[in-house]
Amino acid sequence: MSAQLDASDEVLSGEAVAIDAQPVGFILRALGALIDMALGFAVFLLWIFLRIWLLDAGVLNEATDRIATVSAIVVSFVVLPITIEVALKGRSLGKLAIGGRIVRVDGGAAGFRHAFIRGLLGVLEIYMTFGGLAVLTGAFNARSQRLGDLVAGTYSQRVRTPALVTHAPVLPPELAGWAQIADVARMPDRLARRISQFLQSAPRMVPAARARVASDLLSEAAPFVSPMPQVAPEQILVGITVIRRERERRALTNADHRAERLTGRRVGI
Repeated sequence: MSAQLDASDEVLSGEAVAIDAQPVGFILRALGALIDMALGFAVFLLWIFLRIWLLDAGVLNEATDRIATVSAIVVSFVVLPITIEVALKGRSLGKLAIGGRIVRVDGGAAGFRHAFIRGLLGVLEIYMTFGGLAVLTGAFNARSQRLGDLVAGTYSQRVRTPALVTHAPVLPPELAGWAQIADVARMPDRLARRISQFLQSAPRMVPAARARVASDLLSEAAPFVSPMPQVAPEQILVGITVIRRERERRALTNADHRAERLTGRRVGI
């Protein structure tokens, strides 16, 4: 199951770098949905108070009151969520609070069509069942997708990432020239994570064990590194980590820019 989740949560960038696109967890999604529900009910409650005033003032009669009430329900629970999600490019008040954003299952930006489908089905699974149907659906799939997400082909992606570690590895000066031509894109993500974990724990290791682990990791990484610099194994591992970190950072930045442009075009249409 975990292997399947790892494969499904990876999105390849234009530089063939796997981006770890993490879905928002079930509990956080439920919390965000409660915030969005509260906003919808608050808007409808404002209409109730306004309706009383309009009836007392004689502005509304029995027929127009029914029409206005139905319109208020549609605006509060359908139009408002769709409008906010499109305007904020996949976000809402609840998603801003939990650090999530609605995206397509392939990692691309969600547009009006996706928000419209989610908004219509949200009336059934969130408001008409008070979230019961959304809870049942989201609890039994890996990305906590509710029914509207499954139909629209979307999920809630985590965009609030943990802060970077303070002591990030720095490229050794002697590898500056090598870094300009080095190719490490084919390295498996699991191996890259093991190298990163070793570099974080290396200062606390016994020197002999530290040198042995660095040599073993470099032997595993060698088939994926071209060309191979002639420096100490641990320095090469630092260089590999720095290069991958910078390329992943550029890939994430480019992905965000593409998502913003695609969303802007769709909204314009």
